[in-house]
Amino acid sequence: MGKFVVKNGKSGLVFNLKAGNGEIILKSQVYASEAACMGGIESIKKNAVIAKLEDQTVENFETVTNPKFEVYTDNAGEFRFRLKARNGEIIAVGQGYKAKPSCLKGIDSIRRNAPDAPIEKIEE
Repeated sequence: MGKFVVKNGKSGLVFNLKAGNGEIILKSQVYASEAACMGGIESIKKNAVIAKLEDQTVENFETVTNPKFEVYTDNAGEFRFRLKARNGEIIAVGQGYKAKPSCLKGIDSIRRNAPDAPIEKIEE
């Protein structure tokens, strides 16, 4: 089972969602307070399950409403995703993947792991 790991970043709190094997499958934005960070985790738990998929890597892709996972290619040609909340705010981003199927597996892993993932706070 996955888990959310919360820690202090350079300018605030950040969290990662880690899969059962310890691999990071999602990184958060920076939050100014613990309450905002916990709210971000709750938003991911809620939105990851209901988010639609918008594949921006295909020609004439269909735009879908939020919440959604957007799959896109970055400047290095890698496949990435971002999770947008109902209000359109980006609440999490994924790592770069060489192959699109791997990126889609990352999204699937978030859908499976996020809803019931416990929260672990690390003091650094």
